[in-house]
This record gives sequence, C-alpha cells and structure tokens, in this order.
Amino acid sequence: MENLVTPPASGPQGMFWPDDFWNDRRVLLTGHTGFKGSWLALWLTAMGAKVTGLSLPAEEPSLFRQARIDELVTHIEGDIRDAASVDAAFTKADPQVVFHLAAQPLVRLSYETPVETFATNVQGTVHVLDACRRARALGVDGLQAIVCITSDKAYENREWVWPYRESDPMGGHDPYSASKGAAELVIAAFRSSYFSKAGAPLLASVRAGNVIGGGDWAQDRLLPDLIRALVAGQRPLIRSPDAIRPWQHVLEALGGYLLIARHLVQGVSWAASAWNFGPADDDTRPVRWIADQMVAQWNAQTGQSLGWDHPAPTGSAPHEAAILKLDCAKARAMLGWRPALNLDTALQRIVDWHRHVADGGDARYISLAQLADYCQRWALTVS
Repeated sequence: MENLVTPPASGPQGMFWPDDFWNDRRVLLTGHTGFKGSWLALWLTAMGAKVTGLSLPAEEPSLFRQARIDELVTHIEGDIRDAASVDAAFTKADPQVVFHLAAQPLVRLSYETPVETFATNVQGTVHVLDACRRARALGVDGLQAIVCITSDKAYENREWVWPYRESDPMGGHDPYSASKGAAELVIAAFRSSYFSKAGAPLLASVRAGNVIGGGDWAQDRLLPDLIRALVAGQRPLIRSPDAIRPWQHVLEALGGYLLIARHLVQGVSWAASAWNFGPADDDTRPVRWIADQMVAQWNAQTGQSLGWDHPAPTGSAPHEAAILKLDCAKARAMLGWRPALNLDTALQRIVDWHRHVADGGDARYISLAQLADYCQRWALTVS
C-alpha cells in the first residue's frame, strides 16, 4: 500500500502534510464555522488548499471567531436547508473536493428541535449531494471526491459491549441519532444511484466517536461544560458519570477524513464506502474518568483544588445511550490509520489550549502549534 504519510518535510506546508497534494486544491467545506469544521478549515488552509465555507453564522464564543478562520477561507453564510444557497456556494467554490460537515450536532437539543434536526441533517444532506449530482449544470467540471461526515450515533445502539462495524444497521433512539442514521441511508442511495458510474465523483461517509479538542464551546457537551466551569473557578456538574463513549482528539478524526478524500481523488473505488474512526480500545472511557482527569490536570496548572459534582436527577431526562464503541479495524487494515494521541495526551492538549487562550494568548497560534505537533506524531503512525 502507498505510504501516504511520512515524516514531515521542511517548509510551512510540509509541517501539515507530507507533500503538496492539498496545495491549491479547491475545497467546499459545509459547517466550517463549527468546532470540527473550524479545525478542518485551519488544517486545509495550512496545507495550501483554497477553501470555501458554507455555514450558519458563527456563534460566540467559537473557535471560528477566536482563530479568525474567516481570514483564511472564502466565508459564505447560508443554510443547507435552502437548496438555492447550497447551489450558489457550490458554483462559487467550483470544488474538486467536498467535505459535508454542516449539521445540528447535539442529542439533547434534538429533543427540543426535532423538525430542525431532521431538516438539517437529512434534507440538508440531500441538498448537498444533489448539488454534487448536478455539478456540471452548476458550472463545476472538476468535482472528484465527496466526504460526508455523520456520527457514531448513526448505528442502531443495542447498549452492548461489542463495538459497531461499518456493516451494522443504522438506527437511532433520539431525533439526532435517527437523523444521522437516515443521512447514512441518503448517502448510500446517492452513491449507488449517481456516484457509482464511470467518471462520477466518488462518495464516502465517515463516522467518528466523541471528538474533543480546544475551542469546543457547544452547550450540553461534556468537555465544553467542564471547561466553562473550570475557567469560572466553579465545580463542574456531571450529568451521566457512568456513560461510556469512544473519546478521541478532533485531529484524529479529521486526519482520517483527509486520508479518505485523498484516496477518492486518486480514484480508489474501495474508499467510496462507510468508515469508522475511533480511539484505541482502552480510550473508550466512562464520563467520570474524563471528569477526574480534566479536573486534575486543570488543578495542576492553576493551583486550584476543584472537584466535580453529580447533581441528583430532577424529573425525567431525555434518553441518552449508556455505552457506545466503534470498531475501526477497516480503517487500520485498509488505510493504515491509527490514533496518534492517547486520551491522557488529548485531554492535556485541551487544558493547554484553554489555559493559553484564557491567559490572553492567540487561539490561531496555539491551534497551529498543536496541529503541527499532531502531524509529526501522526506521520509515525500512519503507513
């Protein structure tokens, strides 16, 4: 198998990818103002890609604002629920590669906004893929690769200890999970109906575990909730300390997405399928372990002596999966992909990032520094 990742070369782009594959490549990135989208936009532009982003306005605070991502990309504000907005962004970007990340990403919010969740995650995906289907009619002649990001929660969760493989059935107890499972069905239908013919772009879907990293400010997520409390000098409140999740640094998943996109551009047909990207087995941990480690690392840096609390339940709470694991054997066997950071190191990166920014440091600087460090580690693990 081709060695896609080797120790970084000298020079700015060589710090972030082993060659000039991404240099000057035109990319449309939906959801570029979100947490994962901002990190991916930063990585792509660091490699020299010409990125056009389509997304709702960035929230405050956000990594997008803090790292000034709008200075690096062609920034288009629009809603993927509006097909005309998707078409216009597609024409402007003239993409060779599409990364579709835009989504309503929160489980608990999906209970409050089921219509918006399904409209965004399902019909929005239809709009993006239909624009890809009609690429030439929209003035785009060089589209080669489409990578749609869904979620590990797309699987029909049976609450068992065995990890889910790409061939397992889609499902979803809550509106968010169901919408991601439905999006996977949409992707599979478009792949077989429109993107399996000779000369057509290749289409893949990617499913990642709970991604974590500096600059995540989403409400009702464990790590952002922890950080907000710690920065304020308060004891975090932990809702479900015994829930088990596949935790991984955001760059682990994004590295997998970039590898898949490269294979698709190169015409590797077996890459046009579904892929899991998750942590090593021993980094699938309960929430209480994450809380303990984060609080301990924060206290070590600040001299504080904070702990965390598990509030007593108040009434009925929305259902959330108790256990969820991913089987990533396919990515390891066929791509040579494997995690470069253990969970302890990933948590340390989050504490370092937020301490740096809380002390007045530049968010883009530390993000690029952590990205460069990650790429050097990753180069030694991917073959």
